Amino acid sequence: MRHVQSASLLTALFSATQVAAHGHVTNIVVNGVYYQGFDINSFPYMGEKFPTVAAWTTPNTGNGPLAPSQYSSPDIICHQNATVGKGYVEVNAGDRVSIQWTAWPDSHHGPVLDYLARCEPNCASVDKTSLEFFKIDGVGLLDGAKAPGNWGDDELIKNKNSWLVEIPKSIAPGFYVLRHELIALHSAGNEGGAQNYPSCFTLKVKGGGSDKPAGVVGTKLYTPTGDGIVFNIYQSMSSYPLPGPPMYSGAATGVPQATSAVTSTGTALALDGAATAASAPSGFSTVASASATPAASSSAAASR
Repeated sequence: MRHVQSASLLTALFSATQVAAHGHVTNIVVNGVYYQGFDINSFPYMGEKFPTVAAWTTPNTGNGPLAPSQYSSPDIICHQNATVGKGYVEVNAGDRVSIQWTAWPDSHHGPVLDYLARCEPNCASVDKTSLEFFKIDGVGLLDGAKAPGNWGDDELIKNKNSWLVEIPKSIAPGFYVLRHELIALHSAGNEGGAQNYPSCFTLKVKGGGSDKPAGVVGTKLYTPTGDGIVFNIYQSMSSYPLPGPPMYSGAATGVPQATSAVTSTGTALALDGAATAASAPSGFSTVASASATPAASSSAAASR
């Protein structure tokens, strides 16, 4: 019995170490204003008491990857058991949104991808499987002369684990889901080895644009054997095919990555009819915790 208990304990510790080795988005910054993300370390235990944030909710296991075998699952859309958050953040078309990660492992090389999907009339009760995503940003291989190469997420690491994406100036005003994703390719030389880390935020875009680009539902963005999903990074490389649909023609690609200090802290605005504890995602505790809202990050976050 002791042997079995020890083995179980070791397995649990190993699993916890593996989860800790990955990462998730902690917050976004718009025009210097910090907006808290979904804190997987405390919010899942707070029932309906967790703060109003624009980030989509996930269980406390939302730190780890999704595998190619899950590409046809709703989990690939905004991560495991994700549901729309209680709030949204207002941005102007043309604004740049800084997306802050926890420390990203430098062995997990791969692309950084960003998508938008329109919600009408808003995102409060949207069926996530009906969201149609169009790509607004994608940075893959930057230099493949020496394996494993220099990648988009290597730039993210250099930029203090943050990424800057521009909301296209030409899109129509309204509510959108921003889907941000890292794909780790360190095991992608074999089918099934890629690791996807998607994260979503609800935005209300203001501006004078009129485009409503066609998109692709999240469960059809990728296939397990598609371009850029099965890819060996441990060889000399001259190019890399970005996974997913083509880039939206109005996207501002190649946005220079830069950092600046957060100048203030904002609170997401409440979505009318947003999910409450009664519809909290699987894996949430129904017992409220005494945990307080985490303090704003003191680390620098990217902005233009």
